[in-house]
Amino acid sequence: MFYFGGNPLCSLGNLYVLILVARAILSWFPIRSDSPFVPVSRFLNLVTEPILAPFRRIIPPAGMFDVSFIVAVIVVEIFTSVVLCRF
Repeated sequence: MFYFGGNPLCSLGNLYVLILVARAILSWFPIRSDSPFVPVSRFLNLVTEPILAPFRRIIPPAGMFDVSFIVAVIVVEIFTSVVLCRF
């Protein structure tokens, strides 16, 4: 699943999937404005929002769950595996 050797594009794609997962995990916890995790949360939002926003426009939320996030992770993982890690 995750391979960080050899192909740098493959490594970047896998790293991006991990960043998406980190954003998901961090979103489960409330972050106050004086928390040391605020810069981390801002960075994760800045890096992942360009990919997540188009999926949110297409896929509506299912109650409390953001299904678009799951679809985005699957699409990025497939793209990484098929396109970036192929060479």
